[in-house]
Parts: sequence; C-alpha cells; structure tokens
Amino acid sequence: MDSCQLIRKKTKMELVHFNQKQLAARWHLSEACLERWRSEGIGPKFMKLKGCVLYGQVDIEAYEESCLATSTKTPTAQASAG
Repeated sequence: MDSCQLIRKKTKMELVHFNQKQLAARWHLSEACLERWRSEGIGPKFMKLKGCVLYGQVDIEAYEESCLATSTKTPTAQASAG
C-alpha cells in the first residue's frame, strides 16, 4: 500500500445518519417534539430525502456541543433559540 492510499484510508470519514425515531430515542424526546423543533428552526441541521428526515451524526454532535453549559447563568443555544 503506498502512502497516498494509507492517507486516504485513515482520513476516510464514514457518514452516519439518524432518523427521527433514533434521535428521539437518543435524546429521550418525543418525535413530535423534534417535528416542532424543525418547524421552529430549533435543533440540529437535518435533510429530507424522499420524505424521510435524516440527521447527520456530525450535526447532532455539533448541536449537543453548542448546548453545553458550565453554569445555569450561561445561556445555551437551545435556550436562546426558544
């Protein structure tokens, strides 16, 4: 294996997606809550393919990161969006 193949193999990113049901289970929310969030522009980025809503794991983790707080006085992305 040459060095270019090795670099490509190491940097190849596997894209993982969650459907609405899977994300609702991950966050212990109802699917209706996620539907409302999408209509209000809250939550992680999503895509819609042939009527199916999918969330990229990268986008889910970015949203989770944006919601982290170190104090109750620190506003989070979710609090400021809603």
